[in-house]
Amino acid sequence: MFLAAAPAAETPPHTGGLLLLIDGTAGLLTVAGLGIALLLFLIIKVRLQPFVALLAVSIAVGLAAGLSVTELFGTVQKSDAVSLIESGMGGILGHVAIIIGLGTMLGAILEVSGGAEALSARLLTLFGERRAPLAMGLTGLIFGIPVFFDVGIFVLAPIVYAAAKRSGKSILLYCMPLLAGLSMTHAFLPPHPGPVAAAGLLDVDLGWVILMGVVCGIPAVLAAWAYAAWIGHRVFVPVPQDMLEAAEEAKAAVIAEQRANRAAADKAATGKGSAGTGSAGKGAADKSGAGGAGSDGAGEQAGSGAMEAPVPVGMVLAIIGTPLLLILCATFSSIAFDPSTGRSVVEFFGHPFVALTIALLLAYYLLGLRRGWSRKSLETVSTASLKPVGNILLVVGAGGVFGAVLKGSGVAQALADAFDSAGLPVIVLAWLISLVLRVAQGSATVAIVTTAGIVSPLLADGDYSQAHLALVIMAISAGSIFASHVNDGGFWMVAKYFGISERDTLKSWTVLESVLSVVGFVMAALLSLVI
Repeated sequence: MFLAAAPAAETPPHTGGLLLLIDGTAGLLTVAGLGIALLLFLIIKVRLQPFVALLAVSIAVGLAAGLSVTELFGTVQKSDAVSLIESGMGGILGHVAIIIGLGTMLGAILEVSGGAEALSARLLTLFGERRAPLAMGLTGLIFGIPVFFDVGIFVLAPIVYAAAKRSGKSILLYCMPLLAGLSMTHAFLPPHPGPVAAAGLLDVDLGWVILMGVVCGIPAVLAAWAYAAWIGHRVFVPVPQDMLEAAEEAKAAVIAEQRANRAAADKAATGKGSAGTGSAGKGAADKSGAGGAGSDGAGEQAGSGAMEAPVPVGMVLAIIGTPLLLILCATFSSIAFDPSTGRSVVEFFGHPFVALTIALLLAYYLLGLRRGWSRKSLETVSTASLKPVGNILLVVGAGGVFGAVLKGSGVAQALADAFDSAGLPVIVLAWLISLVLRVAQGSATVAIVTTAGIVSPLLADGDYSQAHLALVIMAISAGSIFASHVNDGGFWMVAKYFGISERDTLKSWTVLESVLSVVGFVMAALLSLVI
């Protein structure tokens, strides 16, 4: 920790910058307040990209708190000087980037293979028409674990349209439970960026984050489902016809393309006469494509045909559950068993990097190669899924820089002393800070990484267990989803994708997010009293 041997806040480690005008703790608190205000101004008013805003504010705060250029950026020549910007960026991304990358690719394979549709269809069959909203909620909850929130909406929205059209009821009755499940997993559970970033910044084992995420998140999503049922029966929103027609047209186009590909494959196989007759040639081509040993084109054609067959739901659940189970086993083995070879093996396979890699390889084989995908198709889907991750990683990395500058300059310790004197528990402060940042600027990721950097020194000197630190992360994550409104991209995505007016979106989605936030925080706060 940068502040392991820091002096009291009354004797700050730096005296330059703004501290020349206002010295001591008052000057450091002024720097912190101005830095946060500048961050919000740049994001909200100037509309500056959050990565650039966080980086610029980090530099401004460091200079205002008296950090030297060498401390901020290092030196041109090799020396022992450590750059806070480089160490802050590298320290967090070294842990987070791999997890987010693997989780994103896993979600993409599950999405493209039809795993989400298969899961939803099975749940609708099991629960029946009357309990279709519950089936939608469980779909969002389960499928939300490996995929990003916006991807989940894109994949599952057509199922919501169909269910609402069939029943003739308000689309809110079906989309809100789905959104609650997607939002809960996105906020509380790895491998999503928010909880993973907070775990990296506060040095918390992901197994504890998963466990506390489930314990706090399940009651929160149950409360959100109850509100979704209440608002869905009181506000009628029809199915958006343009979206419904677009979904049906896209499905028809995919089916037509698959049929054309199969016809072309049959014609090519017959023309080559690879087995002497047209029917034998077709069988040989099918066998080659299914085994993945043929050309990429044949593999893709076979894959398009295989994708028409439903994905086994048990297979989807096994792939999603594998990394979670492995990580949890590793966490508990470190507590329950003494160091041994067996414990080392469990901890190896339960490391997030290894567990997610195993799950991804399982998805590649079971949902890809085994169902006729070519290796080129797997590579294409995986590579395409990583394109939107760059922005997330840069924002998380810049949040790490902000936290490192706060610690290295002494600003974080001054904030810690000020918050400590307020007399509120750390877990309450974490939720309130995250909530304010979320409502002010809209981004949950920015709220999480900024709050984690602020509260980190509050936890540094305390004898907190990993379980308690995980509960603090739950409080931060809960605050980061409070009251999604017009400055949040998710608000407009929900409104436009499901054809909901702005007023009704505030009544439904905004309140739904607030319910998730408050109940999740209450669960974390109550558990913190006994853990």
